[in-house]
Amino acid sequence: MQRRDFLKTLSLGATVVASSNIPLFADTQSVSSDIFVSVEEMQTFLSVKDKLNAILRQVGFGNFNIITFDNTVNIARRVSSIGEFTTSEFDLIEKFFYDDPTPYGFFGNKTCANLTDVIKESDVYKVPQSGHYIFKGTPLNHYEKIIKDIGDSVILTSGVRSVVKQLSLYLNKIESVDYNISLASKTIAPPAYSYHSISDFDVGKKGLGLKNFTEEFANTDEFKRMVTLGYVELRYDVGNRDGVFFEPWHIKV
Repeated sequence: MQRRDFLKTLSLGATVVASSNIPLFADTQSVSSDIFVSVEEMQTFLSVKDKLNAILRQVGFGNFNIITFDNTVNIARRVSSIGEFTTSEFDLIEKFFYDDPTPYGFFGNKTCANLTDVIKESDVYKVPQSGHYIFKGTPLNHYEKIIKDIGDSVILTSGVRSVVKQLSLYLNKIESVDYNISLASKTIAPPAYSYHSISDFDVGKKGLGLKNFTEEFANTDEFKRMVTLGYVELRYDVGNRDGVFFEPWHIKV
């Protein structure tokens, strides 16, 4: 999408929605075809989610961003208050990683082949005072150029995410929308399909907090200036084919 066309689409968002039935931002309404966590899987789902959250607290926010699956399993086994993963929990994890997500309405490309994929620390740069990492090379160059061109009012709000980090975010999102997997998949990629695991990053406006992940960010001067930069593309623009709601904060690399 060309920059001029994108800005026009953004400003005429209501018209776009009316004519194409594509919502610009996340709608928490479910529809009859949506898929939910089953009653049979609910206890296992909650147990996996809680264990991942406990491991996050154990290792810290920054380390959790790049934690491997093998390390996750070892920590759970070693820390008695967490407890090792059970066979049913492994089965559920593998289901969310390996199963085709198109029945949920997600049509993006797979970015990680294996649950045990590793992000090498030598391949990433830790952004000071953020707890986030960003991949070296083109992603880091893009980020630094955005800061240079717009100013330090732009911040990194999410960078590198390991498979485990993405899985944790995915499960927490599912819980937050009443266990609606289909609805969650419109706002966050399933764990094998996140471009945060190979290149992409999110930006926001300093001081905006969690509103950086809402339509509020699209109304900021920082965003309006950013989309005029010739090298900036959005991963999930209006009407994207992946089935994901519009994300003005998500930079495509």
